[in-house]
Amino acid sequence: MTTTNNTPRRLRLAMIGGGQGAFIGGVHRMAARLDDRFELVAGAFSSQTERNLATANELGIDEQRCYADYAALLAGEAAREDGAQVVAIVTPNHLHYPAALASLEAGFHVVCEKPMTLSVEEAEQLAQAAEKSARHFVLMHNYAGYPLVQHARELIAEGALGQLRHVQVEYIQEWLSEPPEADNRQAAWRLDPTQAGAAGCLGDIGVHAFQLAQFISCQRVSEVSAELVTAVPGRALDDNVQALLRFNGGARGMLWASQTAAGYENALTIRVIGEKASLQWAQEQPNELWLKPLNGPSQRLTRRDDWLSAGIGQGVRVPGGHPEGYIEAFANLYQALADGHMSGECPAWLPGIDDGVDGMRFIAAAITSSQAASAWTPLHSTNDTVRKTLQRTLYE
Repeated sequence: MTTTNNTPRRLRLAMIGGGQGAFIGGVHRMAARLDDRFELVAGAFSSQTERNLATANELGIDEQRCYADYAALLAGEAAREDGAQVVAIVTPNHLHYPAALASLEAGFHVVCEKPMTLSVEEAEQLAQAAEKSARHFVLMHNYAGYPLVQHARELIAEGALGQLRHVQVEYIQEWLSEPPEADNRQAAWRLDPTQAGAAGCLGDIGVHAFQLAQFISCQRVSEVSAELVTAVPGRALDDNVQALLRFNGGARGMLWASQTAAGYENALTIRVIGEKASLQWAQEQPNELWLKPLNGPSQRLTRRDDWLSAGIGQGVRVPGGHPEGYIEAFANLYQALADGHMSGECPAWLPGIDDGVDGMRFIAAAITSSQAASAWTPLHSTNDTVRKTLQRTLYE
């Protein structure tokens, strides 16, 4: 299975986390295999020995390459001539930083779930480690992988909307509307500060909405005025976030993220409004993008590789009218990583370390703002109060 230049056609992938009962691990595995560019060869799937081995057996992984923890995995795979080249980290949040840092230092490329770390300081340290390692680092903001999201970004960059005025993004779900979350493994760790960090809904889906707003608008958020609340009494972390945003290009925005919005399953929607036109995209209808010109009829743009730009079109796998969605968006990030490995440079759109640092600065600034009665708070301040908010909140 080699190409004519002796470069392996499939990259060897190891996974940290993602054992039986973990939703996101299966998504990563399906996405990595969709274009036949990766092969899962090893894993440390669970801290529970029986579940770890059961997952390996279920996936056809040699038990000798099923490791007790990520340290053993990295040591074992680094010592093999046929060892893994890429490590996917799909654990609860508190393990992202140590596992990613150790993977980079051991010479592996990294795919990491968001949020990247638990603090701004950790994010900045990880960025330094990634630069020193010269390894690829992909942060799994999968919504950037949708072809029409990329097309919206391209239209805005080309000036199709004119000067941007407003960016509205919301990501609302219902699945945490009722207690007790302890009966649901996926809910339990997301609302546990020792595993999720200082942010609940904000770190789980709010950071997705934030990254999408920056990605499509081609502007960065400079300040935030936020309120974090717990709609369900007794929770240690937020389950609803509302924020006003100021962008460095002059646009103003609003962000709403909630996991207690009854009747909404996975409603991620973004509207970007300029002086000449507006764009609207919704994740639950990902194969259409609405372009709404000023004083003109709205246009429904569909996902077709015969009119999208070449770079975007390669992420379309079936003809127009055949729906693609969530798994394919993940797969587009894995595909871009494989292309980057072959060429030596990943596509500029691929979410990575910079998105992770920005995401942690947004989380820290939002928490700081909420604690100060929603005061406007800068994201890129060097003020220690903002930089250390997450760590202080965790350990007080």
